[in-house]
Amino acid sequence: MTTTMGGRGIAETIKRGILAGAAGGVAEIAWVSVYAAVTGGDAAILARGVTTAVGVTAMLPAASVAMGVAVHMVLAMLLGVAVACLWQVRVRRQGVSGAYAIVLAALAAVWAANFFVLLPVISPAFVHGVPYAVSLASKLLFGLAAAETLRRLTNADAARLPTVAATVRAVVKLRRPAA
Repeated sequence: MTTTMGGRGIAETIKRGILAGAAGGVAEIAWVSVYAAVTGGDAAILARGVTTAVGVTAMLPAASVAMGVAVHMVLAMLLGVAVACLWQVRVRRQGVSGAYAIVLAALAAVWAANFFVLLPVISPAFVHGVPYAVSLASKLLFGLAAAETLRRLTNADAARLPTVAATVRAVVKLRRPAA
């Protein structure tokens, strides 16, 4: 028995989620780097803040920036898997535009939970690392990058699927008695 999620195996959904999460994580890193460059800030401070927020600074104190980026990417890929599951359900029901909208709404909710519930308790200093608008834009860019990755994968699937007419022709051809 194969377990499926939306007609696709769970392993395939997880793989797509990891890809979508990686795209989203890179989009966030790029956004924060551009913001830091434009404002004269230091993106490394945020990377170090990630290690502090998740409590792994002690593991590699000399490499806290690299550890912060690594932790960020792992968390991004985990979030990407959740987004891929959501995408699977929504794209069938609402089409691609509806799936984009629900992904962006979900990422806005993740941002709100992070910045107004979790981080104030876990790492209050991290909450004020960048203005709220910048961090919200970062999370929405994650959503756009993840959704675009999933859209492209969905379109690639559709391009590989035979048309209904081709399927009917193949079935009819198989049922004809040999001459």
